[in-house]
Amino acid sequence: MSEIQTLLVEGQEVALDKEGYLVNLEDWNEAVATAMAAQEQITLGPSHWEVIILLRIFYNRHQMSPANRALVNLVKRDLGGDKGKSIYLMKLFKGSPAKTASKIAGLPKPENCL
Repeated sequence: MSEIQTLLVEGQEVALDKEGYLVNLEDWNEAVATAMAAQEQITLGPSHWEVIILLRIFYNRHQMSPANRALVNLVKRDLGGDKGKSIYLMKLFKGSPAKTASKIAGLPKPENCL
């Protein structure tokens, strides 16, 4: 079984690793994010995009994806206390919010997430 899978987005094949993260971070764009979210059975809305953009800014500054607790604190600091809660993020991004949101944002898997 191959470790690399592909996602067809607007006629282009995008390489994903065995967990569904982008092989080449440069392949990310909004269409790729939308397709990756669809694979997770998520329809992206404005609340999702706020978190995705926040994650991409964080990654550009720190060259890492935040784990769940750090993501909650980041959202709380930048988007407010009502959004900076685990339950809010779990409603937006199924499973582990840090893993799912990072995947959709085209970022590497957070280091402290299994």
